[in-house]
Amino acid sequence: MPHASAAAPIGFFATRRRWLELRWKLLQRALSHSALRDDELAFLGLAALVGVLASLSVVLLRLAVTTIHTLAFGIPTDQHLSVGGVQDWRLVLIVPVVGGVVIGGVAWALRRWRPHDIVDAIEANALYGGRMSLLDSLNLALQSILSSGVGASVGLEAAYTQVGSGLASRLAGILKLRRDDRRMLVGCGAAAAIAAAFNAPLTGAFYAFELILGSYTLSGLAPVTIAALTGTFTARWVFGADPVFTVSQAVRIGGWDYAAFLALGLLSAGLGIVVMRGVTATEGWFRRWSIPFWLRPGIGAIPVGLIALVWPQVLGSGHGGIELDLHIALTLPFMIGLVLAKIAASAISIGAGFRGGLFSSALFIGSLMGGALAMLIDRVIPSAVLDPLAYSLVGMGTVGAAIVGAPTAMILLVLETTGDFSATVGVMVGVVAASVAVRHWFGYSFATWRFHLRGLKIRSPEDIGWFDEIKVGRLMRGDPKTVPVEITVAALRRAYPLGSTKQVFAIEDGKLAGLIDLSEVHGPDLEGDPAVQTAQGLVHKAPFLLPGDGVRQALARFSEARLEALPVVDDPDGLQVIGYLTEAYALRRYTQELERRRSEGGGGSNLFAGSVPPKT
Repeated sequence: MPHASAAAPIGFFATRRRWLELRWKLLQRALSHSALRDDELAFLGLAALVGVLASLSVVLLRLAVTTIHTLAFGIPTDQHLSVGGVQDWRLVLIVPVVGGVVIGGVAWALRRWRPHDIVDAIEANALYGGRMSLLDSLNLALQSILSSGVGASVGLEAAYTQVGSGLASRLAGILKLRRDDRRMLVGCGAAAAIAAAFNAPLTGAFYAFELILGSYTLSGLAPVTIAALTGTFTARWVFGADPVFTVSQAVRIGGWDYAAFLALGLLSAGLGIVVMRGVTATEGWFRRWSIPFWLRPGIGAIPVGLIALVWPQVLGSGHGGIELDLHIALTLPFMIGLVLAKIAASAISIGAGFRGGLFSSALFIGSLMGGALAMLIDRVIPSAVLDPLAYSLVGMGTVGAAIVGAPTAMILLVLETTGDFSATVGVMVGVVAASVAVRHWFGYSFATWRFHLRGLKIRSPEDIGWFDEIKVGRLMRGDPKTVPVEITVAALRRAYPLGSTKQVFAIEDGKLAGLIDLSEVHGPDLEGDPAVQTAQGLVHKAPFLLPGDGVRQALARFSEARLEALPVVDDPDGLQVIGYLTEAYALRRYTQELERRRSEGGGGSNLFAGSVPPKT
């Protein structure tokens, strides 16, 4: 009897578990049915869900960092670390160094557990059809929390978008959405995260369009906007409706200010390039001295702490410092020194291995630089009477656009923050100048610059991963024209009369030896007796393709070889010819696929078109 009574609850829970698994499979099957694939309203509901999830992740990350700041630095929970309110100077030195050692240990453990690069939203949408690892995203978020929590001069926006996009990608994977839908949902996650972080839905939406999706389309307008709105409303439900940055007075802008804004944009472009190069230089210094990656955060925290003794505003992301600059009249020497200090602290923090981004740091640097430029012009030209607040707002947008690479999002951020259209027009002038200058002088945003350093040819999030999904093995013809190298010229002429084909592939000992141009075989200037002379002297070395090569790699090989057809071999060692591919057919298939994807991405499901009727 005791055994029977003990088995009863076990049997009940086992039955209950099987029932829940069955219900989950039915729910998953229902959600992944054509309703979600073809019904726009169902997809909009999914975008709203992603918006809520991404916003809640922003809330949790922000609360975690605030808690660490309170415990480690002893500041109130409603105060930003970058305001500079840490009372004990010893904490400014000790906490970043100890935290850097801890972060190095965490990074070492995570590297041993998952020894690969973390794919972010831009890379995922460009190369992998929106596929991201949620576990890797959470790992990055953990390191970002610790980095920002101990005072590293980094922002949390990269962690916000990573987790929001990772959740969206995971949800799309569970529901088995199509490639384009998955990419769109990843953009929704990023839009909601940025919108929630800055209480700015327009900024979040256009951040996704410019950086995560790479284009603005009617088919993407509704889901991305809904995700940004739901993310904003969820964050407001927790933190309130106040903007992240507040402006308490009207902005004064005169006609000559726009010329100064243009100059400020060019100056911001140069400053942004210095910041990005500074990160690379710091990483190069650590590599030259062969310092293990897990020791770098602790070592890098030492100069950051020393800088913070003089300019404590460099600690953390910089949100509090921006508020300080917008509302308190700082002296010109202090502002110039703080600009240089923040640049150095941010470059050292990221270069040393602290996790985070430069979004908020760019806004802080730009705010300081804009205000400093206005004060400097006032000193040189006392009659100018410039408004430092206007220049601070323009500087925020210009440096942000130079480093982050989302010009429209930066313009809208100022509009949503101030509600002042004249300030927005000024920001537009500076942002356009900064964006064009960075593109011309440098060619990268911070994200694409990091991809370049890793050897990835990514300049935008536009989907190029499908290039490599079209394999040579699917495109090649399986009837290659081959001849042995010892065949005589006369026999080769009989086998392939002039005009029958342009080239054949020569085989020696069962392996590819090269190709033979039949125009040379039938040429009148061929010396020797054709009945005796073999074709070996006519064989030209040629590159080959593998069945697993993508169409982009094949087209590059055609361009290098300047040949119309290339052989396809089984493997680089065996060199057994199994087919061939012509450049014309590869180009035709590439063009067809490109047009199909452009028609789908550019409005294949028009925003104003009706939903696809359900199948009957």
